[in-house]
Amino acid sequence: MAAGNARIVRYIVFAVFFVGLLYLVSHTSYHGVQLKPESFGVGKGSSTSKNTEKENAASDSSTSGSTWHITKSGSGGTGSSGKGSGSGSTSGSGATKGSPKTPFGTPKQYEDLAEAPMALTPSDNGWGDLVGIAPGPRMNATFVSLARNADVWDIARSIRQVEDRFNRRYNYDWVFLNDKPFDATFKKVTSSLVSGNTYYGEIPNEHWSFPDFIDQDKAKKVREDMKERKIIYGDSISYRHMCRFESGFFFQQELMKNYEWYWRVEPSIELFCDIHYDPFRFMAENKKKYSFVLSLYEYVETIPTLWDSVRKFMKNYPEHIVEGNSMPFLSDDGGENYNHCHFWSNFEVGNLDWLRSKAYVDFFNSLDQDGGFFYERWGDAPVHSIAAGLLLKKEEIHFFNDIAYYHVPFTHCPTGEQTRIDLRCHCNPKDNFDWKGYSCTARYFDLNGLDKPAGYEDQQ
Repeated sequence: MAAGNARIVRYIVFAVFFVGLLYLVSHTSYHGVQLKPESFGVGKGSSTSKNTEKENAASDSSTSGSTWHITKSGSGGTGSSGKGSGSGSTSGSGATKGSPKTPFGTPKQYEDLAEAPMALTPSDNGWGDLVGIAPGPRMNATFVSLARNADVWDIARSIRQVEDRFNRRYNYDWVFLNDKPFDATFKKVTSSLVSGNTYYGEIPNEHWSFPDFIDQDKAKKVREDMKERKIIYGDSISYRHMCRFESGFFFQQELMKNYEWYWRVEPSIELFCDIHYDPFRFMAENKKKYSFVLSLYEYVETIPTLWDSVRKFMKNYPEHIVEGNSMPFLSDDGGENYNHCHFWSNFEVGNLDWLRSKAYVDFFNSLDQDGGFFYERWGDAPVHSIAAGLLLKKEEIHFFNDIAYYHVPFTHCPTGEQTRIDLRCHCNPKDNFDWKGYSCTARYFDLNGLDKPAGYEDQQ
C-alpha cells in the first residue's frame, strides 16, 4: 500500500514538472530573448530601433519636394513609401518629415568615442565576434549610391557584399540617388537587402544639367572630337553630369544633410575580406576626413587644363591651402605641374562636413566656372583627390589596406598573407594593383613616411 502511494506521488510530481516545462516553452519566443540596444551601448540608429525611426520618417507622404524614400516593416518586407521634403533637421526625438532622423546622442567627430573597445587586430578582445549586432557607439553615417533603375541587380550584388562583410553587424543607413524617380522594383529589392534604413532621392534638375554658362556648341564639338579619338566616355553627356554631380552636389542632397559621414558604393563592386571594426568610427577617432583603397594615374586626354584651373584657385584662395598638405602626392615639381595621381573615388569613406566647408565649396565652384566638366571630361576622382591633397593635412587622408575591394578593372587585395588569412579574404594576391607601376599608392606611403607592408616587392 505504501509503495502504491509513493508511485502516485511520483506520478503527480512528474506531471507537475512536465506541465511547467510545457508552459515555459509555449511562452518563450521562438527566436529567444530579445536584447535591448542598451545592452550593447548601441545608439538609436541600430537595427533594433529602426522600425520606430522608419515610421517617423514616413509619417507624411503628402509633403511637397523632390526627395523620395521608402521604409520597411519589421518583417523586412516593403512598407510605406512617400515623397518628403528631406529638410535635414530634427526636433526633439522625432524625425523630420520625409528625411532620415539623426540618431539621438550620435557622437560627433572629435568627442571621445571609447564607450566600447574596437578590435583592430587579432590580438584585441572581440576580434572574432562576427555574429550578432556589434557593440559600441554608432556614427552619424550612411552608405550612398548613385544608381539607375536598370542597375538594380548590380547594386543588389554590391549591397550583399557590404552587408555580409560588414553592415549586418552595424545596420547603417543607405541613401540611393537617381536623376529619375526610383521604381517599385528597385525599392523593393534594395530595401529587402539593407539591414539599416533605406532612403531614395531624386536629384534636382539643376544638379544634373548643363549650367547656363556652358556653350552648348563648344561642348558638343568636344564630345565629337573625343569620340573620334576613342577616349573612354568621351562622347557621353550623362557621364559628365555624373562627374560634376559627384564632385559638387551629392553631399548637398536633402537626404545627405542629416549625416556627418558617408561611404560611397558603386554597382557591381566586391569586398573580399571581413571588416572587423567600424571604419566610420575609425575615421572619427583618428581625425581622418578622406580615405581610399586604390590610386592611379588619370587619363591625360580627359584633363588637359584641370591643373591650370587648380593653380588659379590656389592663387585666388591661398587661405584654403593648408600647411602640411599632400602636394608631393600630386606634383613632382612643387605644384608647377600635375603628375595625374588621384585616389579612385568609386570607393570613399569620408567626412561630409569637410565637403560642405567653404574651402571645398569654393574649390568646386572655381573649377566648375571654368567649364572643364563639359569642355573636357574632368572626373570626380581627380577633383576629390586634388581637393583632399591641398585642403587637408596629409595625416587626414587614410589608406584602408584591410578593406579588400574590386571595381572593374582594378583590385585592392591586402598585402601580407597573414593579413588575408586573419580577414578571411578570398581575393587573389596576384591581382593586387597597389604596387604596380600605374599605381600611385607607393607615393602615399613615401609622403607619409610609412613602411610598405611585408611582401609588397612580390606584387610589383
